[in-house]
Amino acid sequence: MRIAMIGTGYVGLVSGTCFSEFGIEVVCVDKDARKIELLHQNVMPIYEPGLDQLVADNVKAGRLSFTTDLKAAVKDADAVFIAVGTPSRRGDGHADLSYVYAAAEEIADAMNGYTVVVTKSTVPVGTGDEVEAIIRKRRPDAEFDVVSNPEFLREGSAINDFMRPDRVVIGTESERARAVMKQLYRVLYLIETPIVFTSRRTSELIKYAGNTFLATKITFINEIADLCEKVGANVHDVARGIGLDGRIGKKFLHAGPGYGGSCFPKDTLALVKTARDFGAPIRVVETVVAVNDERKKRMADKVVAACGGSVKGKTVAVLGLTFKPNTDDMRDSPSLDIVPALVEAGAAVRAFDPEGMNEAKKLLPAIDYKDDAYATMAGADCLVIVTEWNEFRALDLGRVKSLLADPVVVDLRNVWDPKEMKDAGFTYVSIGRP
Repeated sequence: MRIAMIGTGYVGLVSGTCFSEFGIEVVCVDKDARKIELLHQNVMPIYEPGLDQLVADNVKAGRLSFTTDLKAAVKDADAVFIAVGTPSRRGDGHADLSYVYAAAEEIADAMNGYTVVVTKSTVPVGTGDEVEAIIRKRRPDAEFDVVSNPEFLREGSAINDFMRPDRVVIGTESERARAVMKQLYRVLYLIETPIVFTSRRTSELIKYAGNTFLATKITFINEIADLCEKVGANVHDVARGIGLDGRIGKKFLHAGPGYGGSCFPKDTLALVKTARDFGAPIRVVETVVAVNDERKKRMADKVVAACGGSVKGKTVAVLGLTFKPNTDDMRDSPSLDIVPALVEAGAAVRAFDPEGMNEAKKLLPAIDYKDDAYATMAGADCLVIVTEWNEFRALDLGRVKSLLADPVVVDLRNVWDPKEMKDAGFTYVSIGRP
């Protein structure tokens, strides 16, 4: 089989590469000629562990290629995946579908014979209907079906998530399209991965419902952490105590500075907007969005309080800038709220992130970037952990204490044990733990 993947961003590049690993011939398309040129040199536009090697292997095997020529890629494809960006639209928070609709128009002009057009991008309910209408208007006589096939990839573990998913969701009521999609996912079908077939609109909603539920779990445990700090309880023990309940589950119950990234912020906003548009507002998700936005802003106050009520004239060392480890993604990272607030309060901020500094420098230009964790903390009045990269867990605490001008540590990811830190002589502040 042959597929075209429109868009070589996070979703498109990972999905296309993994499909090629399944033995399918994949052509990845992007309008950005520079990006395609770099991919030809095996230079990845994103950081994802193991992706560069997987790309190289499949390019060498002749199953994976890259081009700017959408027409050539689409005309012989059995299926065409739309994997372009759907960022939050300015003003109302709705998903910006302009790239999706533009891709649909180009696909319509390039199709040759029966084609399954698949929305892989995260799109609001009803988008598939509009994509179908766009293609039908431009090509009234074309043979095609539009299918929803949402992605469930976690940055940092996306390859494993694609290769060994919890489930694959496919939204279509066409038996012909269903047969094509089953063939594309045949490898997963053989290892008994649940393949969930639904209507197209149901499939579109599943993606948003899943992400907003996880965002709600994160926000819930963060508010419980706040209560723990007031009553002297331990949020880790609370999370374990409720997470062992099979109806709740232990995942996404890690207290921290708030969720960020490419999915949860925009997907919660988009679901809120969709629900309002259809006259069925989801008050829980509306509250989640408001609470999370406020939480990220309040994390700087936690740092200021740990520094005696003021950071004016003080140096604050920040470790971790990306929204989570194992990615270079800075989108809606808590650091984008915390760092500017500290600078505004008069602090001199130094920072280090293992993979995110190139992107961070564009977004946070007014701080001092260092080449490693220890250089960041030398002479600083406070150390703040914003992202829990594994290398930060193994820092030499004796060396950390000797480098800091004042042994104050604000751990927004609960990386270290409170007793161990206090016994080592640190003034230690974490999230939801006495």
